[in-house]
Amino acid sequence: MAQPPVDVRVTRDNDGIVRVAAGGAGPDFTLAVLDVAGAVLSWSVIEEPGPPTAEIHDVRRAQQWLWAVYGERVAAAAHACATGEQPAGARVPVDPTALAADAARLGFGHWAARWWPASHLDGIPALQPDLLGLELAALTHQCQQLFDGTADDFDDQPDDCAAELIEDHWAALDPLIQWWHAASTGPAHQVERVLRLIDDAADGAGLDGPELRRLRSLPDRSSPAATTPLNPGALFARSDGYALAAGELLVTGGRLIARGAGTNDWRRYPPGLVDASESAVSWTARALGARRQFEVEVVAHSAAPTTGAPLTAEVRVNDGPRKRVALARRDDMWTGRTDLDLPPGETRPRVELGVLLPGFDPGPGPETGAERDAIRALVRRRLTAAAQPDANDSAPHGSSSAPFLAEIAAAATDEDY
Repeated sequence: MAQPPVDVRVTRDNDGIVRVAAGGAGPDFTLAVLDVAGAVLSWSVIEEPGPPTAEIHDVRRAQQWLWAVYGERVAAAAHACATGEQPAGARVPVDPTALAADAARLGFGHWAARWWPASHLDGIPALQPDLLGLELAALTHQCQQLFDGTADDFDDQPDDCAAELIEDHWAALDPLIQWWHAASTGPAHQVERVLRLIDDAADGAGLDGPELRRLRSLPDRSSPAATTPLNPGALFARSDGYALAAGELLVTGGRLIARGAGTNDWRRYPPGLVDASESAVSWTARALGARRQFEVEVVAHSAAPTTGAPLTAEVRVNDGPRKRVALARRDDMWTGRTDLDLPPGETRPRVELGVLLPGFDPGPGPETGAERDAIRALVRRRLTAAAQPDANDSAPHGSSSAPFLAEIAAAATDEDY
């Protein structure tokens, strides 16, 4: 069935930024963002797939990809808007292109690397970062038209990083080659395409190493010979031995006054520190003689470091001042304690509790629980699709809805989620 035509609105603000508006806004964690030559592209991951929104600060540089993402009519309108040849606010039809689909997929991959809500509590497995990183390297190389190779002159293309991604995620290359050798159906063509693009990107960047030499010496990558069936979840399994401990909150003695849950705002810390569940942040208030002690427990992400991350809880009781409590990693928890001033006999304190990494915190914002629920629903749908034998054949090539290899491996994991 043909897709209905889509229009975008082309405007220019007082600072000269040309905006191609294609969809609504939302919290940071609902947006896939891609820094390209002269502009920033963004897509909502919880809305129906469509063209990106673009904020263009250099229309001349952006012309190399504008026509290839939106079509010639939008590219011409953006140029005319930037030069004042036509009034801002024109609505222009978009011509769907292959680069637009590839760019949306690359943007979603960067979103997954940053915002994927991995949670033992919610049963959402983490994505293996090296496997995702290699597929991002392949997609970056495939989308080179988005970038203009002027990183030395313009520091606005951090996503033009295929070679760096290959070097950073080298560890997944040999397992990926093993997957290709064992695959005869399902994602076999996707694995091959990723390997071919990695080979091309590495060759262009002058990278070398035993893994790349093994990749280049594969006899016939057009027809892999299946061997023993292979479980990609086991092939890329983590070796950190993380297991979620069961049981009640840490008991430190004294009389229990109250306990409750806090807010787990994903915007307030980097990925890989905290389990993404809404119930990951909890607190307990106890009476120890005349003292009133407040305990914080936060379920750690499976990849959370045991040292070196100054994760902090922010506590506010009974509309009083906000107080920050340093947290330390203990097994699968971040924990911290502080003394609080509570009126004698207080049994129902009003507590606001959140967790953040100082210096990373964007500050308080509107409640975003509904959007977080929408993200969890999205990734559960994607994992369900990724678990199907022919999942990649059901979505158009380059579509952001097609599972990533890291999603296929996560869906096949035999860890206790």
